Amino acid sequence: MDTLTTNDTLTARTLYEVDFYQWAFHNADLLRQGRFAEIDIENVVEELEDMARSNKRELLNRLMVLIMHLLKWQYQPKRRCESWRTTIGNQRIKIENLLEDSPSLGHNINTVIAKGFIAAKRMFEIETRISAKELPETCLYTFEQLMDYGFLPE
Repeated sequence: MDTLTTNDTLTARTLYEVDFYQWAFHNADLLRQGRFAEIDIENVVEELEDMARSNKRELLNRLMVLIMHLLKWQYQPKRRCESWRTTIGNQRIKIENLLEDSPSLGHNINTVIAKGFIAAKRMFEIETRISAKELPETCLYTFEQLMDYGFLPE
């Protein structure tokens, strides 16, 4: 990707607003070249923080889907199907990959599981029409169970 030159009419700030893709490569090139004074620091910092929040949101969403499917498996035994088992396995793989790439996401995993459980209960109620009041207040599954490929609640 070509970087901006001093002759370009777009400033780094303007480029961020009109062409994020080019802005990202331009700032990466500036970093590689050690031209730190030219980097759009404010937006680079903002984007890095957003990337971190995005990973945390992805972990929360994947835990919510996993927990919701485990609840369906446990509370609707007559409706169990292979697609639920597949979804459970896929979410475990994706969570495992996320935590492998960013181990520090796991530092407060029980808090994330608790938030995921609240969302999973809402989704469970919407999808199954079984009242969330019939479910416990806290998550039924430990992190170890959530990540155990052999675990399916009965």
